[in-house]
Amino acid sequence: MFEQAFKNIDDVLWKDAGCTSELDYTEQTSWLLFLKYLDSLEQDKATEAALSGKKYSYILDEPYRWEAWAAPKGADGQIDHHRAKTGDDLIAFVNGKLFPYLHSFKTKASGPNTIEYKIGEIFGEIKNRIQSGFNLREIIDHVDELRFRSQTEKHELSHLYETKIKNMGNAGRNGGEYYTPRPLIRAMVRVVDPKIGETIYDGAVGSAGFLCEAFDYLMAPIATKGGKLTTSDLRTLQERTFYGKEKKSLAYVIAIMNLILHGIEAPNIIHTNTLGENLSDIQEKDRHDIVLANPPFGGKERAEVQQNFPIRTGETAFLFLQHFIKILKGGGAGGRGAVVIKNTFLSNTDNAAVSLRKLLLESCNLHIILDCPGGTFLGAGVKTVVLFFEKGTPTKKVWYYQLNPGRNMGKTNPLNDADLKEFLELQKTKADSEKSWTVDIGGIDHTTWDLSVKNPNGGEEVTHRSPSEIIEEISRGDAEAAEILEGIKGLLG
Repeated sequence: MFEQAFKNIDDVLWKDAGCTSELDYTEQTSWLLFLKYLDSLEQDKATEAALSGKKYSYILDEPYRWEAWAAPKGADGQIDHHRAKTGDDLIAFVNGKLFPYLHSFKTKASGPNTIEYKIGEIFGEIKNRIQSGFNLREIIDHVDELRFRSQTEKHELSHLYETKIKNMGNAGRNGGEYYTPRPLIRAMVRVVDPKIGETIYDGAVGSAGFLCEAFDYLMAPIATKGGKLTTSDLRTLQERTFYGKEKKSLAYVIAIMNLILHGIEAPNIIHTNTLGENLSDIQEKDRHDIVLANPPFGGKERAEVQQNFPIRTGETAFLFLQHFIKILKGGGAGGRGAVVIKNTFLSNTDNAAVSLRKLLLESCNLHIILDCPGGTFLGAGVKTVVLFFEKGTPTKKVWYYQLNPGRNMGKTNPLNDADLKEFLELQKTKADSEKSWTVDIGGIDHTTWDLSVKNPNGGEEVTHRSPSEIIEEISRGDAEAAEILEGIKGLLG
C-alpha cells in the first residue's frame, strides 16, 4: 500500500509545473511527510497523556495541525472535502500562513536539539514548489494514507524513502552527493563496530545514510532471537548517540526526515557549514567516539574558511579530514574513524596532501585502506578509498584490500553486500590474499608519505589519475596560485 502511495505522489508531482526533477520530488515529499509524521507523533503523545490522566500540550496551534488544514475528517473517518482546503485557497494558506508560522518556531525553541527548532529550521530552508493547489490536494490525500504508528510501518516507509534518495542520487544535478552506496556504508559500520554509549558523528551528513545504518546496527539485538535493549539503551540511542552537521538545505531536510523514519524522533543534526568552525575551538566536550563520513570532494573553500585549518587548502575533503581527526576522542579513548576520500589523496604531491598524510599517519593508526573500484559511486567517475583509523597512536602498518567484484558496476549493476563479504572476513585478521597485503610504514618515503595502492600480488595499480582528475588538480593549483598572488599584491599595497 505504501509503495503505491509513493508512486501516486510522484505521478502527481511529475504533472506539476513547479517540480522538474527527482530532487524536487524528494524535497516536496519530505516536507509533507514530516508534517504527517508530526501529526502522528502528537496524536500518540496526546493519547499517552490522556491514559496517564494528564493534559498534552500540542506543539502546533490548532489551525496549523494536519487534521485541521490538510485532512479534516468526517464522522466516517474519511477526509471531509467540504472543509479541506484545495486549489488557490490551499496554495495561499500553505505559502502565506503555514510556512511562515512553522518557520517562526526557530526563534521560539529552547535549543537546537528540540523538535521545535527542527520545525523552524526545515520550514525556513525549503519552499513549497507545488504550483497547482489541486495537485497539492491530491498529494496530501495520498500522504494521508500513510501511517507512522508501528515500527513495521516506519520500517517500510524508511525503505521507500531510501529508494527515493537513491533515485535522486542517480538523477544528476548534484543528486549523487547525497547518496553513498548502502552496502559500502554497512561494511564501514561493521568494521568500526560501534557500541551503545559511544557517540557517532558525521560532519558532512548528506542524507544521513551513515547515521541511519549505524542506528540499524545498534538496534540489531532487538531483531536477534533472545537479544534485547534496555529502556536506558533506547533512550541513549534516541538522544545521545547520533550527531551530524549539514551545510545544504535540501540535504538537511532529507537527513532529518530519513532519521525520523528510521525511528529517531528529534535528530541531533545541525544546519551549518562544518568547515566554518575553527579547529582550535574544538574542545574535549565536543569530541566523539566514532566518525563515519563521505565528505564532498573537489569543492573549493574560500580563503577565510581555509584560515580555520593548520593545513590550508581549497580541497574540501582535505579540510574535512583535518576536522575529523581533531574531533575524534584521543588518548586512551581511541576514537575510531572510517572516511571515504578520493584515491588521489594517497599520492598527490602538493604540500597540503603530503602534510595531511603525515598528520594522519603520525597522530592516528591508519590500519586499513579499502580501495574501491570505479563505478562504486553512481554518476561519479572518480575512484575512491576508505580510510579506517584510530586516533592516539601512530601508524606502524597499513593493511590494504583491493575490492574487485569482477564486473563493471553501474546503475543496473551496483555494489552489493556480497561484494564486500571477503573484505569483511579478511579484515578481522588482516590476512594477505590476492586482493590484500600489508605495508610497513617504516619502509615508505618519509618525505612524500606516499600511500599509493600497489598490489604486490599482481593486482591492478590504481593510483593513475584520469585526464579529468589531472586537469582538475592543475586548475586547483592555478586557482591557489592566483589566490597567493592576490594576497601578495594586497600586502604590497
